[in-house]
Amino acid sequence: MSIPVPFVDPPVAMHDSYGRRLHYLRVSLTDACNLRCVYCMPDNIVFRPPAALLQDDEIVTLVQAAASLGVDKVRFTGGEPTVRRGVVELVRRVRDIPGIRRLAMTTNGIMLPRLAQPLVEAGLNQVNISLDTLDPAKFRQITRRGDLNEVWRGIEAARAAGLTPVKLNCVVTRGFNDEDVVDLTRLTLTQALDIRFIELMPLGRVADFQQSQVVASAETRGRIEAALGPLTPVAGHNGHDPARPYRLAGAVGQLGFISSVTEPFCEGCTRLRLTADGRLRLCLLRDDEVDLMAPLRSGADFATLRRIMAEAAYRKPWGHRLEENDIAHSREMSQIGG
Repeated sequence: MSIPVPFVDPPVAMHDSYGRRLHYLRVSLTDACNLRCVYCMPDNIVFRPPAALLQDDEIVTLVQAAASLGVDKVRFTGGEPTVRRGVVELVRRVRDIPGIRRLAMTTNGIMLPRLAQPLVEAGLNQVNISLDTLDPAKFRQITRRGDLNEVWRGIEAARAAGLTPVKLNCVVTRGFNDEDVVDLTRLTLTQALDIRFIELMPLGRVADFQQSQVVASAETRGRIEAALGPLTPVAGHNGHDPARPYRLAGAVGQLGFISSVTEPFCEGCTRLRLTADGRLRLCLLRDDEVDLMAPLRSGADFATLRRIMAEAAYRKPWGHRLEENDIAHSREMSQIGG
């Protein structure tokens, strides 16, 4: 662990006390979703009313404050971001903020046949699509209501719109889809896909279930290699990217392993998260949050918002405490945006 450094006032760019420069903001546009994935939320979850969520102008203001502090990449998340009304225009407005150089989105893909091309025209650069299995029956079981064909239509729409290579996110869950990683990996032999296998992260009310279902990335890699042969690390990996990349011999696409539980990548973390209800969450797996909605709605000026954000970012913690059985319970994954 690095040695904490003093807070600098006024900050030129956001850093935490360990010297990590924070330039990547994940913005949750809603806690609502058109699926109910078992690892993400309870089936009976109640979503917040629209008035309790950040409005478009408020999101733009907070991203402007973040951009003034050096944030240059924004990822739109949810819940499911594409169910938010006016999402294309919001993407366009964020694209026009000075300093923002890259816009990405994580989605279940269902709305992409209609939205992929408009989102690209609005400025979206990259998309991650959640896909945990190629088995239609198992997909419906995991999502509690989803149709795998709808996701595939979304993948094709993303490709047609130029959002390539499409990244597929697979949360590996023991007893649900841990055996499906081999079939998913086979896709990379002939298709330019970037498939990312993500360790299940215990969080919220379903944490007890999640803890028993975690599959370590090392186990997933071993399963793939036993079936398909050795995986070779891809050269030039950016240490700030949590997905450690590999490729099968002769493959067109590649794999990534995100090992938040068993192989944390805290040293290279450059992220902050803005929840749909206006909290700046400092670490996905910790409950540390700072309210930005209240000062924003009470009339705080831009300089004040900027300072609140920078001071909060400075307190970003180093690492989760899952090994100490310290689990964040204040929110479900869908209320954070992953």
